[in-house]
Amino acid sequence: MSTDRRTVLADAAIGVLAEAGMRGLTHRAVDRAVDLPHGTTSAYYRTRQALLTALVRRLVALDQVELQAIGERTPTLRSAEELVAGLVAFVDRRLTGEGRRRSLARYACALESVRHPELREILVPRENAARQTLQDFLAAQGHADAEERTVTLLACVDGLVFDRLVTGGSVSGTEIHGLVAAALR
Repeated sequence: MSTDRRTVLADAAIGVLAEAGMRGLTHRAVDRAVDLPHGTTSAYYRTRQALLTALVRRLVALDQVELQAIGERTPTLRSAEELVAGLVAFVDRRLTGEGRRRSLARYACALESVRHPELREILVPRENAARQTLQDFLAAQGHADAEERTVTLLACVDGLVFDRLVTGGSVSGTEIHGLVAAALR
């Protein structure tokens, strides 16, 4: 393995959690997922809580890299339509492929953080270029409360992602347009 072993195990744990849920996340399941000898994961992460903490840290790191890249590709939004298009693409990535896997793991970890506040501290939304681009756009539209509107809009988008993971389907551009329109009122 060319990648750091701890990273490989954390990535595998994300996949196990997404596929098998919180009850299925075990050291042995992670070992099987990366075809390593029994006991490998527990040698690196002695407890289930240590494994879960490593998983959450890795999940947040992957999300931050993605969000930073999105913000750097579009440092300035020029219109509400551009924002809608960007959010539609973002939501689609969260509902398909690797993004879906990470979304499922993220929501499972968020629920677990209710009982484990140390996980909540790691999961707290972070500043990144995408979030700043959105906040700057709302401020440029004359909203003094751009930071609060950014938080609300992103929470609503997150809610749509959660809903579609649970109920199936996709998020329409019309739905995102409605959320953006509300944020701009």
